[in-house]
Amino acid sequence: MEARNLRVSDAEREHVGELLQKAVGQGMLSLGEFTERMDTALAAKTRGELNSVLADLPGITLISDYDPPAYPNAGQPMYQGQPYPAPTYQPQPPPVHPSPPYRAPVGAPVVGNYGAANAAVIRGRMATVTRNGAWIVPPAVVVDTRMSSVTIDFTRAVMQTQVVNISIDDYASSISLIVPEEATVDMNGVEAVGGSASNKVRSGPQMGPLHLVVHGKVRFGSVTAKHPFGTTIRKMFGS
Repeated sequence: MEARNLRVSDAEREHVGELLQKAVGQGMLSLGEFTERMDTALAAKTRGELNSVLADLPGITLISDYDPPAYPNAGQPMYQGQPYPAPTYQPQPPPVHPSPPYRAPVGAPVVGNYGAANAAVIRGRMATVTRNGAWIVPPAVVVDTRMSSVTIDFTRAVMQTQVVNISIDDYASSISLIVPEEATVDMNGVEAVGGSASNKVRSGPQMGPLHLVVHGKVRFGSVTAKHPFGTTIRKMFGS
């Protein structure tokens, strides 16, 4: 079987996504082209379909152009004759939950110092994801998304702690954090690459029933913290 017909894994799709992101940073692709090629990469089933989004980028030799070579790195995309390193993204093992809740620094691991029982993981791949109603919110929430529309509504949620740490690892998604009127949100730990991070509520101090500490990376997407629709109008009329 030719290399171009071999099936591809999620890790290879995400690795190609990282290469496309670098191409945008170097001015070889526009944001529109990046979005189109990410669509193709995420839907790719074979190596030929996946490599098609890289074919016109300089410096890349596609392994699908040749018969599968008999050496350990066979099946990997090539860069200037050398195999690319393995994808750097790896899920972090969840450690033990401390008390009180910690404040994660910029660049901290996705899950932080919370145990599996104390962290909620929200994943989306080209999907619409919603958390609302009386859902139970643990001390930490992990948002791991790719080209998705995500709404996380805390207005009726059942909180386990006053402070909730939200870790974001995202490509090209729209993430909305909806909080009660008395809540505060700290978004100083969010790194936006070709995207935006917008806080439309109070940033602190953490004196209300809920304080969100948001950190992580948003690539070509957006994250917004806001009140429910109509809050401003209700304030104007004193209701």
